Amino acid sequence: MFNLNLQKYLLILTSSLLVMTTQAAASEDDKTFYFLGTAISENLKTLNLSESEAEQLVAGLTDALAGEAEELDKSVYGPKVQAMTQARMQAAAEREMQVAQAYIDEMAAEKGATQTDSGLVYLEIQAGDGAQPTAASQVRAHYKGTLRDGSVFDSSYQRGEPLTIGLNQVIPCWTEGIALMKEGGKAKLTCPSNIAYGPSGQGGIPPNAALTFEVELIEVVQ
Repeated sequence: MFNLNLQKYLLILTSSLLVMTTQAAASEDDKTFYFLGTAISENLKTLNLSESEAEQLVAGLTDALAGEAEELDKSVYGPKVQAMTQARMQAAAEREMQVAQAYIDEMAAEKGATQTDSGLVYLEIQAGDGAQPTAASQVRAHYKGTLRDGSVFDSSYQRGEPLTIGLNQVIPCWTEGIALMKEGGKAKLTCPSNIAYGPSGQGGIPPNAALTFEVELIEVVQ
């Protein structure tokens, strides 16, 4: 949940973005601020703002930047912001849990997919013929992680460098799923939230989100 000072900071930066995007990007600084604005927007999505609410938000930001904002009692509206944020985030988490289950069921119905007792949906894309890791192994792997709408939230391919990590240092879905693979293999792991990031989420991952990883196991390091 946001504290009031953080939310004020995010809203002021978002307002700056709104002003900037009315003009053509002219420099790398503009693009950097634009990117910052898109990142900030991720923190506001869970509020599920209506069109009229978004208009009020923009109006408040614009007035504040112009030094013309209506003075409202922080002791009254600060707690209101907190309560509204908490309620909307909880509602968003409950909605995500419902649609995530439907997504998991869809992935489990794919030809060749198997579902384990934990809820992990495992689909082999390419069989490996090398060593098979254990849950305590360190591995080197390329991967791409997506939300259920297909948007990428993390990718070693985009960074241009595979990840080397111990399977006891990752989310349970990875620990279990990669231990089913062999070197040289590729697989798709679809993870229910209870073996991913759970009700808290992380970064751009919403609370209770189901995730899919395409993983290429390059090497069992040890």
